[in-house]
Amino acid sequence: MANATETPAGGAAIGAPAVILRAEGLAVFGVGVIAYSALGASWWLFGALILAPDLSMAGYLAGPRWGALLYNAVHSYVGPAMLGAAAYALGSSLAGALALIWATHIGLDRALGYGLKYTAGFAFTHLGRIGRS
Repeated sequence: MANATETPAGGAAIGAPAVILRAEGLAVFGVGVIAYSALGASWWLFGALILAPDLSMAGYLAGPRWGALLYNAVHSYVGPAMLGAAAYALGSSLAGALALIWATHIGLDRALGYGLKYTAGFAFTHLGRIGRS
């Protein structure tokens, strides 16, 4: 049996679970935008950084294993949650804005079907295959 992190067969959500996961992503995106607006941070900052987490795709230059590892590390809610907690503890509105931008990006990606990656290749995600078949 192949390693589940390498082979996406049977490893992607389908049907109602896939719809729910994408709806959750849309909810995170919406709440992130509302919270960012309430924070009163610069929309220029938001626009400049909303796609910044996708720079992690550069990990694929080192191969699919490293690409998936880096992409998944940056596209997990753990990072923005930790940054948000630190922002709250330190009273840093800039760190809070960055955490919201990061989480909002992840939510948008999930809503669009860009899930966490398998090492089989960029197109294989926990939300199903992306791109051309």
